[in-house]
Amino acid sequence: MARFATLRGGARALDQLLLKTFLEVSDTGSFGAAAGRLFVTQSAVSLRVQRLEDQLGRPLFDRNKAGVTMTAAGREFRGFALLLLRNWDQARQSVSALEDAAVTLAVAAEPALWPHLGLGWLDLLREALPDIALRADVAHADALTDLVMSGSVQAVLTYSCLVRPGLTAEPLMHDQLVMVGSWKDATLESVVGRYAKVDWGEDFRRAHDASLPALAGQKMSFAMGTLASGFLKIRPYAAYLPASHVRQPLADGDLFLVSDAPIFAQPVWVAWRDDLDPELRAVAGKTLSTAVSAAEKDVAFIVGQ
Repeated sequence: MARFATLRGGARALDQLLLKTFLEVSDTGSFGAAAGRLFVTQSAVSLRVQRLEDQLGRPLFDRNKAGVTMTAAGREFRGFALLLLRNWDQARQSVSALEDAAVTLAVAAEPALWPHLGLGWLDLLREALPDIALRADVAHADALTDLVMSGSVQAVLTYSCLVRPGLTAEPLMHDQLVMVGSWKDATLESVVGRYAKVDWGEDFRRAHDASLPALAGQKMSFAMGTLASGFLKIRPYAAYLPASHVRQPLADGDLFLVSDAPIFAQPVWVAWRDDLDPELRAVAGKTLSTAVSAAEKDVAFIVGQ
């Protein structure tokens, strides 16, 4: 419903007690049971629910002798209520953690970019700015856009070039997507029937299906490379993963390159908020460049094999 969509930005217009009371009633199906959990009277619970319904302009519960059941509006609102309370708790925790911090920075990245680029960047930031307060998040490209545009984070690492007002996108490096399997001497012929396709974006899908038509319609697929990586370690499957991500599994003998599989370039970008403090941006950019250099060495090592 359109009126609920306006609540996504935060819980400013709603009392936290009203949200918690609504959720208790929806969980228990009873005003009396919710009152017991909240250590208040049943009339107090009824009043809070009524206030919330007045603010939303819709009834959230159908009342009857057997108890209460959520209306369609109540079921729709429940997800927003959970999100609002979670965001409030995260904001409160972040503010408390940053109370004594002189410098703060929140960054986010796609899942596959954390292990061999993002985490190293955080280490370098902490070395360069010992008093910095850092917050890290993980999300897919679309969600990353929402995070950085809303100001929840100041920088994102992504495989997509984010072109938006208020953001500056910069190319960082070209990762290489290589096909790896969990058995030695794997070839494209042996991969058919035990291949897991990872969604690395539209450009990859087009190049992949044109180069590997026999693998275009495989039944196993993953939305995230990190899921595929764990899947391959103990199952006889193959998949495309970033070269920077698989150096250690290859060295440990957990994964093996598929010798005759093509390699696909995968650009990596950083997007900065333009309102980020210039001095912090300079340090963050310098340390990120160092982290990129280390990741590029891993890519060069794997591709050169």
